[in-house]
Amino acid sequence: MADKKVWFITGASRGMGVEFAKAALVAGHSVVATGRDPNAVTRAIGKADNLLVVKLDVTRPAEAEAAVQSAVKCFGRIDVLVNNAGSFIAGFFEQLTPGQIEQQLAVMLTGPMNVTRAILPIMRKQHSGHILSISSGAGLSGFAYNSAYCAAKFGLEGWMESLAPEIAPFGIHTTIINPGFFRTDLLSPESTTFAELSIEDYAEKTKAQNEWWKAQHGHQAGDPAKLAQVLLSIANQEQPPSRFLAGADVISIAEQKAAALLTQTNVDRALALTLAHDAD
Repeated sequence: MADKKVWFITGASRGMGVEFAKAALVAGHSVVATGRDPNAVTRAIGKADNLLVVKLDVTRPAEAEAAVQSAVKCFGRIDVLVNNAGSFIAGFFEQLTPGQIEQQLAVMLTGPMNVTRAILPIMRKQHSGHILSISSGAGLSGFAYNSAYCAAKFGLEGWMESLAPEIAPFGIHTTIINPGFFRTDLLSPESTTFAELSIEDYAEKTKAQNEWWKAQHGHQAGDPAKLAQVLLSIANQEQPPSRFLAGADVISIAEQKAAALLTQTNVDRALALTLAHDAD
């Protein structure tokens, strides 16, 4: 039987966050389920003795601090953090306003940083902990119409990879989770926002992209409940992986990106090796 842990999950009012919280509860763990609307979290997950529902907008550092303190007051510790809260602002770069780009980065990049910053002192004191951040195939490769989303996910991955060696000496593990297309609410009207600006040169492609993305909602191949079981398994490993590619589609993306990087490295190798200072 796995050790019982305290899980702190962001974005637990719908989608993957709900499945993560339910799976952890069924496994006997204690769960701190957070969301901007605590009532929505409770409606989605229900009530349990080992469940604490806390209000948390990840873009607000003060709310992150307060949520963490509530968690520690209730359960005494935090063992697993799942940075899951997210949104999708879709559109060609020129059609996204600066405000939309800032909003995407605030939720998907600085938001996880806010929560992690609040939790790290707890984990350092425990000399244990595990931070799992939900990235995407869009954290591995850029896609048209996803520039803001990809920027946030690429940033998340760079931050996580840099954070890992900083906190490893304190017994704290990190894992980047790269889901492919999973059947969640990310593409629902509540979670997806489309570009505000209209530019005629993009009009035809914008219409096609909007229709394509809307049509994907509810038809994604991945099962969030199965991913939740994988997270439980990873969190129970003594040496968890630094990255987990979740789904056949994202494995394909990773393989294509790795092959392209290797090809480009070899193509430019001779020229790249000429760039050092000449010997003095």
